[in-house]
Amino acid sequence: MSKDRQKLGKLGEKIAAEFLKERGYQIIDQNYRTRGGEIDIVAKEGETIVFVEVKTRISAEFGYPEEAIDGRKQHKLAMTAEHYLAAHRLYEVDYRIDAVGIEMERDGRLINLRHEKDVVGW
Repeated sequence: MSKDRQKLGKLGEKIAAEFLKERGYQIIDQNYRTRGGEIDIVAKEGETIVFVEVKTRISAEFGYPEEAIDGRKQHKLAMTAEHYLAAHRLYEVDYRIDAVGIEMERDGRLINLRHEKDVVGW
């Protein structure tokens, strides 16, 4: 991954975390990695654990950012979320997987942010 794409991704994750905090979510972890995948943000909304995939794009020319979360990616997110819950001994908790899609100008200005809840079809 190019340095510019990494930088854009980190900026998007920062914007998404701030957006969630402003709406009452508690950020409990970021960039949780396993051999099988990564969760960008782990948050809590009330008693629900929320795993958040952040997709950031400079343009929507190839579709909205969150549309990149296809079936394969959803499966990886679900497996990584289950790994997180087991590793932290969080049994019998409610959880879901959300997506935050961010569109930005080349100069870093935010164009649009969409928060989609419960994006993984169980």
